[in-house]
Amino acid sequence: MSTQKTLLCPYCGFKNSLPLANHRCVSCGAKIEDFKRQLSRQEELERRYQQEGFSVSWFMISIAIMGILTASLVVGLPMVVPALDFEGYAGMLVAIPVWFLGGLLIGLISPGKTFVEPVAAVFLIAIPTAFLLVRGQTVKTMPSFMYVLMSAVGILFTLIGSYIGERIQMGPPPKTAE
Repeated sequence: MSTQKTLLCPYCGFKNSLPLANHRCVSCGAKIEDFKRQLSRQEELERRYQQEGFSVSWFMISIAIMGILTASLVVGLPMVVPALDFEGYAGMLVAIPVWFLGGLLIGLISPGKTFVEPVAAVFLIAIPTAFLLVRGQTVKTMPSFMYVLMSAVGILFTLIGSYIGERIQMGPPPKTAE
């Protein structure tokens, strides 16, 4: 009988069976480049929270999630409950926490470290959202540049939410015997 070799992921501690597909951890998606080289504790901590690349598939998933969440709360909810009219600045005040929670959700469910993809997705979602809210404002008005500023705040909150989601997903750093 042959014994199956395993490799311990230096990032999450998961025991991967060899050979690895695409040299990535099955659990966290971290790229494991050099199996023989041992990283120092400082190198492990520095690499643990860095994003390794841009995932187009998670970018598309992020656009879908953020688009659905934004459209359902800013446009769809007022259609169902007319008392909730998110026109003008009220719509932006609703969109910012929605984007934060969307970033948190994507950070929790995405494999590996993908906290840039939701930010890029919200950037693309914020443009039509701000345009829609500027064009639809009647009573709750504010200057157009404030929509740009509030969109930037929403993008920042998305980054914070996705980073927190990734940190929750990864858990505490593995303890090593030193």
